[in-house]
Amino acid sequence: MSFKRKEYEFLSEIGLSSSNLGCFVNGTWKGNGPVVSSLNPANNQKIAEVREASIQDYEEGMHVCRDAAKIWMQVPAPKRGEIVRQIGDALRAKLQQLGRLVSLEMGKILPEGIGEVQEIIDMCDFAVGLSRQLNGSVIPSERPNHMMLEMWNPLGIVGIITAFNFPCAVLGWNACLALVCGNCVVWKGSPTTPLVTVAMTKLVAGVLEKNNLPGAIFTAFCGGAEIGEAIAKDTCIPLVSFTGSSKVGLKVQQTVNERFGKCLLELSGNNAIIVMDDADIQLAVRSVLFAAVGTAGQRCTTCRRLLLHESIYQKVLKQLLDVYKQVKIGDPLEKGTLLGPLHTSQSRRNYEKGIETIKLQGGKILTGGAVIESEGNFVQPTIVEISPDADVVKEELFAPVLYVMKFQTLKEAIEINNSVSQGLSSSIFTRNPPVIFKWIGPQGSDCGIVNVNIPTNGAEIGGAFGGEKATGGGREAGSDSWKQYMRRSTCTINYGNELPLAQGINFC
Repeated sequence: MSFKRKEYEFLSEIGLSSSNLGCFVNGTWKGNGPVVSSLNPANNQKIAEVREASIQDYEEGMHVCRDAAKIWMQVPAPKRGEIVRQIGDALRAKLQQLGRLVSLEMGKILPEGIGEVQEIIDMCDFAVGLSRQLNGSVIPSERPNHMMLEMWNPLGIVGIITAFNFPCAVLGWNACLALVCGNCVVWKGSPTTPLVTVAMTKLVAGVLEKNNLPGAIFTAFCGGAEIGEAIAKDTCIPLVSFTGSSKVGLKVQQTVNERFGKCLLELSGNNAIIVMDDADIQLAVRSVLFAAVGTAGQRCTTCRRLLLHESIYQKVLKQLLDVYKQVKIGDPLEKGTLLGPLHTSQSRRNYEKGIETIKLQGGKILTGGAVIESEGNFVQPTIVEISPDADVVKEELFAPVLYVMKFQTLKEAIEINNSVSQGLSSSIFTRNPPVIFKWIGPQGSDCGIVNVNIPTNGAEIGGAFGGEKATGGGREAGSDSWKQYMRRSTCTINYGNELPLAQGINFC
């Protein structure tokens, strides 16, 4: 079926139509759940329809996925890497169209939409190399004619539940590693970005089909909480990766733990940038602008708290207010736009409620603080002068709202940084080596991401991504994150004729 609006016709190039099935099981598209509309957050008009999965669709999909897992885990890891390489090439071929879809459906500006798809391509490249380096250790044994080693084997099936703000990148962090590690993937995308879920799955499905592999190696569902709960409860899924709020993530963790499964949690952030008195102020201001305004403040790594040394407070604040006035707000697909809409009308209402709460708790609005009257979900980028002890500062308002506060000493700044329950990302701007090493050391930031002279957001895929405390403790993407997608066995082999026991025990 064709699209009603001409500007949506490019979607047909990535396998989408005005009406789509949102469930991919056993290599077949279907859907027996409700029909939902994907909305353009820039005008709240319908882009296309998707029929979601039912719980019966889920059960059918898991049945065949279990069988596919037995086949996929026996494929040599470098051969699995070759499949992921082909997925990366398929993404490259449709980079512009997929990036445009992410921008259209999620609301982030086009360069960010394209960058998100590029992030999956980068993960594919990373995973291809990794497929030849899933190394275990050889460990010296204290017993003669014995050998100890570690073996890494697939878990079987990995469940991935992603959020609207990065509707495909987080899939890439998980799926690329899960696949090369020998696992099948079960993905539930965000209910409000179903078109991204369908388009990404069609691309992966095409690669599997071309290589005569079972389609059930990659199973995908568009759906709501019912499907997510089924994944969390499913004893056939040893590992569940969940991205979302700390409140929902805690429930997912409890459900998975009850069946002794494992969780990878990427939850809320409440990230701070500290600007010391010796900082490069221009560099800091540019970084804060991107960190606070990028993706309309809807990244988990968005800068929400700005801590300024009292000696440079007014100077930095003046420059920041000046650059905020130059931010172009508008259609995220238009060239030059820096701030697109919030993702949903509910997000816009949450912004309004947040501003009211800020005022009630003594916050002073320095710029912004209002919605923009339009068909879309646009709001003004906002800077607030407020005490670090205000309750509202402790919570994550998923919008372009930046809290600004003063500090006198590095010790005070670190205490403020660490005073919130979340622990995802943090950054300090300074040229002082002792300050840098204090910041990244045991008495510095308590976050999973600890930066120096760069923003809190925009992480590279080569490092492990994740945070501490209420952020969930998960680590995804680079470094040795792959180990979470496999089970480790310590193997001791006796190649002699005697039976010496460890610790010198004599049991004769």
